[in-house]
Amino acid sequence: MIKKTKKKLTQKKIKLSKQGKRTKWAPFWTVLKKFGVGKRVHPSRMTRIRRSWTRTKLKIKPRRIKKRHLG
Repeated sequence: MIKKTKKKLTQKKIKLSKQGKRTKWAPFWTVLKKFGVGKRVHPSRMTRIRRSWTRTKLKIKPRRIKKRHLG
């Protein structure tokens, strides 16, 4: 009988998933709940922290860095 091991998430994947949530706008129903039905407001006004993949980088280092010299 072969046992399957559970895959562990690396710290890099955990950090990327958390930062990936910061790129989204607020859901449309929260805008209706906060500002009212008649108010036309863009969902980005409710999102406090907004990051862009092109402007700011996360500065996550790789686990292993290749040696640049030939030895």
